[in-house]
Amino acid sequence: MPLKIKKAVGFERGTDDKAATVKIAWYALRYKNQAKLCQPIDRNIEAIKNLIAQRDRIVNTINLLIVPVNELKECGCEEDAKTLEKLQKASVAALHKSKLAIEALIAKTIQQDEQLNIKVKRVASIKGIGQVTSVALMVYTRGFTAFENGNQLACYCGVVPFTKSSGTSVRYKSTVSPFANMKLKKLLHLCAMSAIQNDPEMKAYFERKVTEGKNKMSVINAVRNKLIHRVFAVIRDERNYEDNYVRNCA
Repeated sequence: MPLKIKKAVGFERGTDDKAATVKIAWYALRYKNQAKLCQPIDRNIEAIKNLIAQRDRIVNTINLLIVPVNELKECGCEEDAKTLEKLQKASVAALHKSKLAIEALIAKTIQQDEQLNIKVKRVASIKGIGQVTSVALMVYTRGFTAFENGNQLACYCGVVPFTKSSGTSVRYKSTVSPFANMKLKKLLHLCAMSAIQNDPEMKAYFERKVTEGKNKMSVINAVRNKLIHRVFAVIRDERNYEDNYVRNCA
Protein backbone atom coordinates (compact mmCIF):
# COMPACT_ATOMS: atom_id res chain seq x y z
CA MET A 1 0.00 0.00 0.00
CA PRO A 2 1.70 3.26 -1.13
CA LEU A 3 0.33 5.21 1.84
CA LYS A 4 2.10 2.87 4.28
CA ILE A 5 5.44 3.61 2.60
CA LYS A 6 4.76 7.36 2.64
CA LYS A 7 3.87 7.40 6.35
CA ALA A 8 6.81 5.14 7.30
CA VAL A 9 9.34 7.57 5.78
CA GLY A 10 8.30 10.44 8.03
CA PHE A 11 8.33 14.18 7.38
CA GLU A 12 9.54 15.28 3.94
CA ARG A 13 9.45 18.26 1.58
CA GLY A 14 9.07 17.52 -2.09
CA THR A 15 9.93 14.34 -3.99
CA ASP A 16 10.87 12.97 -7.40
CA ASP A 17 11.20 9.57 -9.07
CA LYS A 18 14.70 8.96 -7.71
CA ALA A 19 13.67 9.81 -4.14
CA ALA A 20 10.56 7.63 -4.44
CA THR A 21 12.68 4.69 -5.64
CA VAL A 22 15.00 5.10 -2.63
CA LYS A 23 12.01 5.21 -0.25
CA ILE A 24 10.53 2.01 -1.68
CA ALA A 25 13.88 0.22 -1.44
CA TRP A 26 14.39 1.48 2.13
CA TYR A 27 10.90 0.32 3.14
CA ALA A 28 11.45 -3.14 1.57
CA LEU A 29 14.77 -3.52 3.42
CA ARG A 30 13.44 -2.32 6.78
CA TYR A 31 10.34 -4.54 6.73
CA LYS A 32 11.80 -7.54 4.91
CA ASN A 33 10.92 -9.77 7.87
CA GLN A 34 7.23 -9.02 7.17
CA ALA A 35 7.43 -9.77 3.45
CA LYS A 36 4.86 -12.19 2.02
CA LEU A 37 5.09 -14.11 -1.21
CA CYS A 38 2.77 -12.78 -3.89
CA GLN A 39 0.05 -15.27 -4.75
CA PRO A 40 -1.13 -15.47 -8.38
CA ILE A 41 -4.67 -14.22 -8.93
CA ASP A 42 -7.18 -16.56 -10.52
CA ARG A 43 -7.41 -15.77 -14.24
CA ASN A 44 -11.22 -15.69 -14.24
CA ILE A 45 -11.34 -13.35 -11.24
CA GLU A 46 -8.86 -10.99 -12.93
CA ALA A 47 -10.95 -11.04 -16.13
CA ILE A 48 -14.17 -10.32 -14.22
CA LYS A 49 -12.47 -7.47 -12.36
CA ASN A 50 -11.47 -5.83 -15.65
CA LEU A 51 -15.00 -6.30 -17.02
CA ILE A 52 -16.54 -4.72 -13.91
CA ALA A 53 -14.19 -1.72 -14.22
CA GLN A 54 -15.20 -1.26 -17.87
CA ARG A 55 -18.90 -1.59 -17.01
CA ASP A 56 -18.51 1.13 -14.36
CA ARG A 57 -16.90 3.44 -16.95
CA ILE A 58 -19.79 2.87 -19.35
CA VAL A 59 -22.40 3.51 -16.63
CA ASN A 60 -20.62 6.76 -15.67
CA THR A 61 -20.53 7.84 -19.31
CA ILE A 62 -24.25 7.16 -19.73
CA ASN A 63 -25.00 9.25 -16.65
CA LEU A 64 -22.78 12.08 -17.93
CA LEU A 65 -24.89 12.18 -21.09
CA ILE A 66 -28.35 11.66 -19.62
CA VAL A 67 -28.26 13.76 -16.43
CA PRO A 68 -27.66 17.17 -18.13
CA VAL A 69 -30.57 16.49 -20.50
CA ASN A 70 -32.88 15.66 -17.60
CA GLU A 71 -31.76 18.82 -15.80
CA LEU A 72 -32.63 20.90 -18.86
CA LYS A 73 -36.10 19.34 -18.89
CA GLU A 74 -36.60 20.19 -15.21
CA CYS A 75 -35.53 23.79 -15.89
CA GLY A 76 -38.13 24.11 -18.64
CA CYS A 77 -35.66 24.11 -21.56
CA GLU A 78 -37.59 21.43 -23.44
CA GLU A 79 -36.35 22.41 -26.91
CA ASP A 80 -32.67 22.25 -25.98
CA ALA A 81 -33.24 19.01 -24.11
CA LYS A 82 -34.94 17.38 -27.12
CA THR A 83 -32.12 18.51 -29.41
CA LEU A 84 -29.43 17.02 -27.16
CA GLU A 85 -31.47 13.88 -26.62
CA LYS A 86 -31.81 13.36 -30.36
CA LEU A 87 -28.08 13.96 -30.99
CA GLN A 88 -26.92 11.47 -28.36
CA LYS A 89 -29.67 8.86 -28.78
CA ALA A 90 -27.51 6.54 -30.91
CA SER A 91 -24.52 6.90 -28.58
CA VAL A 92 -26.55 6.15 -25.45
CA ALA A 93 -28.18 3.14 -27.12
CA ALA A 94 -24.74 1.80 -28.14
CA LEU A 95 -23.44 2.27 -24.59
CA HIS A 96 -26.43 0.40 -23.14
CA LYS A 97 -25.79 -2.41 -25.61
CA SER A 98 -22.13 -2.59 -24.56
CA LYS A 99 -23.13 -2.64 -20.88
CA LEU A 100 -25.50 -5.56 -21.44
CA ALA A 101 -22.81 -7.42 -23.41
CA ILE A 102 -20.30 -6.97 -20.57
CA GLU A 103 -22.84 -8.16 -17.98
CA ALA A 104 -23.59 -11.23 -20.12
CA LEU A 105 -19.86 -11.99 -20.41
CA ILE A 106 -19.41 -11.64 -16.63
CA ALA A 107 -22.29 -14.07 -16.04
CA LYS A 108 -20.88 -16.50 -18.61
CA THR A 109 -17.38 -16.39 -17.07
CA ILE A 110 -18.81 -17.15 -13.62
CA GLN A 111 -21.00 -19.99 -14.88
CA GLN A 112 -18.03 -21.63 -16.58
CA ASP A 113 -16.09 -21.70 -13.29
CA GLU A 114 -17.87 -24.09 -10.92
CA GLN A 115 -16.20 -22.84 -7.72
CA LEU A 116 -16.85 -19.16 -8.45
CA ASN A 117 -20.43 -19.92 -9.46
CA ILE A 118 -21.11 -21.73 -6.18
CA LYS A 119 -19.62 -18.92 -4.09
CA VAL A 120 -21.59 -16.22 -5.89
CA LYS A 121 -24.85 -18.15 -5.43
CA ARG A 122 -24.14 -18.68 -1.73
CA VAL A 123 -23.52 -14.98 -1.13
CA ALA A 124 -26.58 -14.01 -3.21
CA SER A 125 -28.72 -16.26 -1.00
CA ILE A 126 -28.36 -13.68 1.80
CA LYS A 127 -31.39 -11.38 1.92
CA GLY A 128 -30.48 -7.93 0.64
CA ILE A 129 -27.39 -8.97 -1.33
CA GLY A 130 -27.84 -9.25 -5.09
CA GLN A 131 -25.82 -10.60 -7.98
CA VAL A 132 -23.80 -7.41 -8.58
CA THR A 133 -22.62 -7.16 -4.96
CA SER A 134 -21.93 -10.91 -4.79
CA VAL A 135 -19.65 -10.71 -7.82
CA ALA A 136 -17.93 -7.54 -6.54
CA LEU A 137 -17.23 -9.12 -3.15
CA MET A 138 -15.82 -12.21 -4.82
CA VAL A 139 -13.55 -10.14 -7.07
CA TYR A 140 -12.17 -7.78 -4.41
CA THR A 141 -11.57 -10.62 -1.94
CA ARG A 142 -9.88 -12.77 -4.62
CA GLY A 143 -12.46 -15.46 -4.28
CA PHE A 144 -12.80 -14.83 -0.51
CA THR A 145 -9.15 -15.70 0.12
CA ALA A 146 -7.66 -12.22 0.72
CA PHE A 147 -9.20 -11.82 4.20
CA GLU A 148 -9.19 -14.23 7.11
CA ASN A 149 -12.46 -13.13 8.70
CA GLY A 150 -15.40 -10.78 8.45
CA ASN A 151 -13.79 -8.14 10.65
CA GLN A 152 -10.92 -7.66 8.19
CA LEU A 153 -13.29 -7.29 5.23
CA ALA A 154 -15.50 -4.93 7.23
CA CYS A 155 -12.46 -2.69 7.83
CA TYR A 156 -11.57 -2.87 4.13
CA CYS A 157 -15.11 -1.79 3.23
CA GLY A 158 -15.01 1.10 5.72
CA VAL A 159 -17.96 0.02 7.88
CA VAL A 160 -16.14 -0.44 11.20
CA PRO A 161 -16.23 2.57 13.56
CA PHE A 162 -12.98 3.46 15.31
CA THR A 163 -12.59 5.47 18.52
CA LYS A 164 -10.19 8.37 19.04
CA SER A 165 -9.14 9.51 22.49
CA SER A 166 -6.29 11.09 24.42
CA GLY A 167 -5.93 10.72 28.16
CA THR A 168 -9.14 10.85 30.17
CA SER A 169 -10.61 14.12 28.91
CA VAL A 170 -10.31 14.09 25.11
CA ARG A 171 -12.92 11.79 23.59
CA TYR A 172 -14.04 11.92 19.98
CA LYS A 173 -17.12 10.33 18.53
CA SER A 174 -16.46 6.94 16.92
CA THR A 175 -16.27 7.25 13.15
CA VAL A 176 -15.50 5.01 10.19
CA SER A 177 -12.16 5.36 8.42
CA PRO A 178 -11.95 7.11 5.02
CA PHE A 179 -9.39 4.51 3.93
CA ALA A 180 -11.77 2.01 2.37
CA ASN A 181 -12.94 0.40 -0.85
CA MET A 182 -15.64 2.94 -1.66
CA LYS A 183 -17.19 0.81 -4.40
CA LEU A 184 -17.92 -2.03 -1.99
CA LYS A 185 -19.07 0.44 0.65
CA LYS A 186 -21.65 1.94 -1.73
CA LEU A 187 -22.88 -1.47 -2.82
CA LEU A 188 -23.19 -2.63 0.79
CA HIS A 189 -25.17 0.51 1.64
CA LEU A 190 -27.74 -0.40 -1.03
CA CYS A 191 -27.75 -3.98 0.28
CA ALA A 192 -28.34 -2.75 3.83
CA MET A 193 -31.31 -0.63 2.72
CA SER A 194 -32.76 -3.62 0.88
CA ALA A 195 -32.20 -5.91 3.88
CA ILE A 196 -33.96 -3.48 6.21
CA GLN A 197 -37.01 -3.56 3.92
CA ASN A 198 -37.07 -7.28 3.08
CA ASP A 199 -35.43 -9.11 5.99
CA PRO A 200 -37.71 -9.21 9.09
CA GLU A 201 -34.70 -9.72 11.40
CA MET A 202 -32.80 -6.72 10.02
CA LYS A 203 -35.96 -4.61 9.95
CA ALA A 204 -36.68 -5.40 13.61
CA TYR A 205 -33.05 -4.63 14.54
CA PHE A 206 -33.12 -1.30 12.69
CA GLU A 207 -36.42 -0.20 14.26
CA ARG A 208 -35.33 -1.26 17.75
CA LYS A 209 -32.04 0.66 17.57
CA VAL A 210 -33.69 3.78 16.13
CA THR A 211 -36.31 3.65 18.91
CA GLU A 212 -33.48 3.48 21.43
CA GLY A 213 -32.21 6.80 20.04
CA LYS A 214 -29.37 5.56 17.86
CA ASN A 215 -28.43 7.59 14.80
CA LYS A 216 -30.03 6.06 11.68
CA MET A 217 -26.82 6.10 9.66
CA SER A 218 -24.98 4.37 12.51
CA VAL A 219 -27.62 1.65 12.56
CA ILE A 220 -27.43 1.25 8.76
CA ASN A 221 -23.66 0.93 9.12
CA ALA A 222 -24.19 -1.81 11.71
CA VAL A 223 -26.49 -3.61 9.24
CA ARG A 224 -23.73 -3.44 6.60
CA ASN A 225 -21.36 -4.97 9.11
CA LYS A 226 -23.83 -7.77 9.86
CA LEU A 227 -24.21 -8.53 6.15
CA ILE A 228 -20.42 -8.87 5.77
CA HIS A 229 -20.28 -11.36 8.63
CA ARG A 230 -23.13 -13.32 7.07
CA VAL A 231 -21.13 -13.46 3.84
CA PHE A 232 -18.13 -14.96 5.62
CA ALA A 233 -20.38 -17.39 7.48
CA VAL A 234 -21.88 -18.90 4.33
CA ILE A 235 -18.47 -19.11 2.63
CA ARG A 236 -16.83 -20.62 5.72
CA ASP A 237 -19.58 -23.19 6.29
CA GLU A 238 -20.02 -23.88 2.56
CA ARG A 239 -23.79 -23.47 2.61
CA ASN A 240 -26.54 -21.13 1.48
CA TYR A 241 -27.95 -18.63 3.95
CA GLU A 242 -30.79 -19.88 6.17
CA ASP A 243 -32.97 -17.95 8.61
CA ASN A 244 -32.48 -19.00 12.25
CA TYR A 245 -29.62 -21.31 11.27
CA VAL A 246 -28.19 -23.41 14.09
CA ARG A 247 -24.68 -24.89 13.68
CA ASN A 248 -24.29 -28.57 14.50
CA CYS A 249 -22.29 -29.29 17.64
CA ALA A 250 -19.16 -31.41 17.29
